Amino acid sequence: MKAWVLDEVHAPLRLVDVERPSPGPGQVLIKVRASGLCHSDVGYMEGVIPVAIPFPVILGHEASGTIAEIGEGVTGWSVGDAVASAIAPDDAPGVSRDGAYAEYTLVNASNLIRLPEGMDWAQAAAATDAGLTSYTGVVVFGEVTAGDRVGIVGLGGLGMTGAQIAVVQGATVYGVEPREALWETARGHGLAEVFADVSALEGMDLDVVIDFAGFGTTTSGAIRAVKPRGRVVLVGLGRSEWTINSIDLVSRAIELRGATVAGEPAHLQAVIDLVAAGKLTVQAEEIGFEDIEDGLGRLQRGEVNGRLVAMLPE
Repeated sequence: MKAWVLDEVHAPLRLVDVERPSPGPGQVLIKVRASGLCHSDVGYMEGVIPVAIPFPVILGHEASGTIAEIGEGVTGWSVGDAVASAIAPDDAPGVSRDGAYAEYTLVNASNLIRLPEGMDWAQAAAATDAGLTSYTGVVVFGEVTAGDRVGIVGLGGLGMTGAQIAVVQGATVYGVEPREALWETARGHGLAEVFADVSALEGMDLDVVIDFAGFGTTTSGAIRAVKPRGRVVLVGLGRSEWTINSIDLVSRAIELRGATVAGEPAHLQAVIDLVAAGKLTVQAEEIGFEDIEDGLGRLQRGEVNGRLVAMLPE
C-alpha cells in the first residue's frame, strides 16, 4: 500500500510502498477514504511532541473509511461497513501505532462507530478529532446546556466547531477571534457577538468560557470573564507554560479544567449525529492524498483556516 512515512524528527515525509498491515485480535483494518491533517502531526515532525512508537512512523489519526478486514474476536461488524474511530491520547492511529496517512490503517473495534448512509467522508474524518475535541471541551468538560452564556476563545478549526456545538446546545455564545475575516462566518453560525480580544469579555459574568487558543493570556482573560464559581475549560495548547493571577482564580472560586478526548465512541456518535442532521459543519478543505506533505507545510506556516482532509479513492 502507499503511505507517507516519517523517518525521524525534522525529516521530510516520504511517499513509499509499505506492507499492508493485518488486524490483530480486537482490531479491524480500515480502507481509508478520508484522512484529516492535524497540527499535532506538525508537532511530531518538529520534535515538539514526542513520538510514542519507533521510527519510521506513519502519522495521521483522523480517518474515515470502510472495513477491509476483521481481526479475531471482533463481532458486530462486517467487511464493507462505513466507519470512523474515536481517538484517545494513548490509543489512536498515528499515535500508538502506524496511522492514516496511508491507504489502510488499523483501529481497535471497541472505538468504532457506524457512519450513516451517505455520510460525507471528509466530514466524518474531521469529526474524529476537530469535532470530537470540540465536543469534549464544550459538552463533556464545559457542561454547556440550554440557557448558558458561553465564551469561545479562538475561532479556528476547533473553536469554530465548538462554537457551533455550544449554539446547538442552546447557549448564547460570544466569540473571541483577532482575525476579523472570520467574524461573519461566526455570526452565521449563530454567535451573538464576536470580539477581537478576550479582554472584551471581562466583567460579562459568563457561565463558561472554553479557551481553544491556550496562550496563557487568553486563559487569564477567560478567568476574569466568568461569573463567581464559573468554569473555564482549557483545550488549546498555544503555550505549554504560563502564569495566572491566583487571586483572580481563588477569590471568586473559579473552576479551571483541562480537556482532552477519551476515546469514547458515544461522544463521537453525538458529533456524527449533529453533522448528519445538518446542525454542525466542520470547516474542511479537501486535498489529494499526494498533497499531504504540502498540506502539513501549510499548517506549519499558519496558512489554513479550518481543517485539511486528504481524500483517497474508493
